[in-house]
Amino acid sequence: MSDLSPASPFGPGSAAIRPLGHFGRAVLRCPAAMIATVGTRLGIVLPVAACRSACDETLAALWLGPDEWLLLAADAPDDWVATLQARLADALCSLVDVSHRQIALEIVDDRASADTLLASGCALDLSLAAFPVGMCTRTMYDKAEIVLWRRAPDRFHVEVWRSFARYVEGLLRVAESEA
Repeated sequence: MSDLSPASPFGPGSAAIRPLGHFGRAVLRCPAAMIATVGTRLGIVLPVAACRSACDETLAALWLGPDEWLLLAADAPDDWVATLQARLADALCSLVDVSHRQIALEIVDDRASADTLLASGCALDLSLAAFPVGMCTRTMYDKAEIVLWRRAPDRFHVEVWRSFARYVEGLLRVAESEA
């Protein structure tokens, strides 16, 4: 059986920088008055605190703005957004499938700490005290926009647009080689 998952532009051979598998991605927008209703219909409590995330067994919601979330579903089928839209029914919101727009990689502690590798191109304070587990944000890594999500004390999930993936990976590998 052939593998029909989207090709990853990331190269092999790094202990700290790992490409993640296929994710379904959708951008959800809804007004404050609809957050609880939309969350209930999706089966996840949408975070309302700035730069926070919420996860259940199949879905993660990353707060990107007062009315915007990035929804992530690992190994989602092609029709996953249509399934979510059916559950939303008449709820006043927007849900747009962006699954193939970006790809994910994971930065984990190896010889150098993950936050040190990311600090090579990101101006945020990524210490555990300033950027705790569950925190997420849209930010810049050098000249590329990324979504950065701390999954564990030693682990970050990075979402990057496909067109910038090799660029970001290259910069991270330089940082890794200099660590």
